[in-house]
Amino acid sequence: MNKTNELGTESVGKLLLKFSIPSIIGMLVNVLYSIVDRIFVGQGIGSIPLSGVAVTFPITNIIMAFAMLAGIGASAVVSIKLGQHKKDDAEKVLGNAFVLLVIFSIMLTVLGLLFLNPILRVLGASEEILPYARQFSFIIILGIMFQSVSMGLNNIIRAEGNPKTAMMTMLIGALINFIANPLLIFVFKLGVRGSALSTIISQFITTAWTLRYFTNGKSLLKLTKENMKLDSAIIKEIVAIGASPFVMQVAASMVTVTFNKSLATYGGDLAIGAMALVNSVAMLILMPIFGINQGVQPIIGYNYGAKNFKRVKKALKYAMLAATAITTVGFVFVQLFPVQIIKVFNSDDAALIAIGSKGLSIFLMMLPIIGVAIVGSNYFQAVAKAKLSMILSLLRQVILLIPLILILPHHYQLNGVWMAQPVADLLSTIITVLVVFKEMRKLNKVEIINPKDNMDLVRAEEY
Repeated sequence: MNKTNELGTESVGKLLLKFSIPSIIGMLVNVLYSIVDRIFVGQGIGSIPLSGVAVTFPITNIIMAFAMLAGIGASAVVSIKLGQHKKDDAEKVLGNAFVLLVIFSIMLTVLGLLFLNPILRVLGASEEILPYARQFSFIIILGIMFQSVSMGLNNIIRAEGNPKTAMMTMLIGALINFIANPLLIFVFKLGVRGSALSTIISQFITTAWTLRYFTNGKSLLKLTKENMKLDSAIIKEIVAIGASPFVMQVAASMVTVTFNKSLATYGGDLAIGAMALVNSVAMLILMPIFGINQGVQPIIGYNYGAKNFKRVKKALKYAMLAATAITTVGFVFVQLFPVQIIKVFNSDDAALIAIGSKGLSIFLMMLPIIGVAIVGSNYFQAVAKAKLSMILSLLRQVILLIPLILILPHHYQLNGVWMAQPVADLLSTIITVLVVFKEMRKLNKVEIINPKDNMDLVRAEEY
């Protein structure tokens, strides 16, 4: 059976497993890059260098934002084009996405190197942690091209129906990073530079692997020079859909800066390091949800393009149930073993362990419900309703969260900083559930009227 056609014919449950499991593994591997860095830095170098690395995370978020703008935007368009049986158009999307990734990478590298010190100070680096932040981020910026291209094109590998290949690409990079990190930090005595260099080396190899796949491999879509000529119409499609994850990542940078400033005020540099550990655990739990999103996106996108709305609704339902199961299990472990989890990153600094374990318990209080919100906002991205997807995502990450970060610490000190996220999670989930419910009612009406000829009714209502 053709791998693309099976998106419209095979059992939705089997498809979700087939596409999501490799995506989940891939996303977990992706987050392991940063977790491995934090474990080796925290255990091998110390809590202050860990805080120095932590303060640079908004830089990584910005790099990821541009990779997602081109990569996720293109992957959604590719899924829809393949659902419409327009393979040539899908290949043009691939070519344009690659060029955009290269352009974005060059721009970010130049700006990052020119303004590195001012950027780090804006991000909240104190005099004590600034040297470590500079050492780490300088190397990361030099490798922006590799991170952007590998991440961006990997989304398209998944969209064309090859999630296992996308997973293997990330596994190779993670394995290399895991081996190189301790060698460069401990054997070659490179400190935080070694951690950053390990990340860049692994991303260079995954970039080479990905480019080979699209040029000489067994890919459905081919990366050719002819399709690298920028097309304004294609770019508009990519940017329209990719804008949502792009804004989300930029927003994540803003939120991190806001968090860091509040943490520095109410807990000092050590609290910034603690937040890095809390975020590591949060991402380890949430990355499978993002993997489910990546797995379900081509299923929803293809069937939405093919006007098979029953399969669209079923895929969404299964994805939400799977996400909720994962977050519930994560919640149980976080609440039962917060101290033991933090000690994985640093077992010597009692103050860091105390701050981090308490923060972990509070920060992730709403874990069981947020899977629904994350999958719900992704649904609208998959069906090219990017504006609504972006608004729903921003509710949790910015619109509600930033005011809470600024307000709650005035009343609850450091605990207030930790409380901001669960309060935002609760409110945004309620709103997302209401909006998704309205969308499903609309799809039901279209099916009743005419399941084949009334797609325009679904697109008519702009959010």
